[in-house]
Amino acid sequence: MDWCHYRFRSVWALPGAPVDAYAALERVEDYPLWWPQVREVTPLDEFTGIARFRSFLPYDLVVTAREQRRDPAAGVLEITMAGDLEGWARWTVRAVPGGTRARYDQEVVVRRRLMRRLAVPGRPLFLLNHALMMRAGQRGLADRLTAV
Repeated sequence: MDWCHYRFRSVWALPGAPVDAYAALERVEDYPLWWPQVREVTPLDEFTGIARFRSFLPYDLVVTAREQRRDPAAGVLEITMAGDLEGWARWTVRAVPGGTRARYDQEVVVRRRLMRRLAVPGRPLFLLNHALMMRAGQRGLADRLTAV
């Protein structure tokens, strides 16, 4: 097992129409407004940007993200990442009775040196850190969609 390899899946139940959730998720530069752990997003060009994350553990992760797929009709947003995390992430947005289901899939390898050194003993904390970040993101986006 590669202790530095992670696969995540989070499913968010959101209020409102999928088109609204998709529009919010596609405006990555606005993530810090509703997702507390996304500390900063800096666009580099139309398809690439740098994002800085920090959850409850006392370290930042910085990635350069590049858009791979933007398909509003299919409800899919997908990026590749390089930097502290290397891999990909994808949002898939669908209508469900009473609102929207947003599924987040991510597969990454950790490149940050400290996290690699602590891969085995730190893994449970890294997983918890990610889970708490995703829970806060769901709450933040739900609140944002309700306020619209």
